[in-house]
Amino acid sequence: MVKPFDEQPGIINVISGYTGGHVENPTYEQVCSESTGHYEAVQITFNPEIFPYERLLELYWQQIDPTDAGGQFYDRGQSYQTAIFYDNEKQKQQAELSKQTLQESGLFTKPVVTPILPAKTFYPAEEYHQHYYKKNQAHYQRYHVGSGRAGFIQAHWGEKSEK
Repeated sequence: MVKPFDEQPGIINVISGYTGGHVENPTYEQVCSESTGHYEAVQITFNPEIFPYERLLELYWQQIDPTDAGGQFYDRGQSYQTAIFYDNEKQKQQAELSKQTLQESGLFTKPVVTPILPAKTFYPAEEYHQHYYKKNQAHYQRYHVGSGRAGFIQAHWGEKSEK
């Protein structure tokens, strides 16, 4: 989820990590064990004058299958489920409106199930997870295509999707 946001104008920082669970400073192995309640997530620091929150939401929707409650593509389980985490009431309202707009767009035949949740403590992932798409380009690209994500994005968003 880092790559689509990483080099956009107005994006200051994108950090891979974990949020939403009940264990302090979880490891990747703990999160994947499905015992901590965490989501794998990214924390995005952005300049809203250059890259408004609404654009963050739009780009996010273009990277996921918002109709899949069981995970994403090859990655299954609670830690891989999609979610939007908001920091304040305005972000919550904007996220809910964007979800409603997406649902009403007719782009998907199934319901949009991505929850909109209050942000909780965010724990950065281990260093080897940070900017994984740059550190392991070949593996990242094989997964992006092989998992079905690239085809799904192209089928639903076409030229509008960000690479």
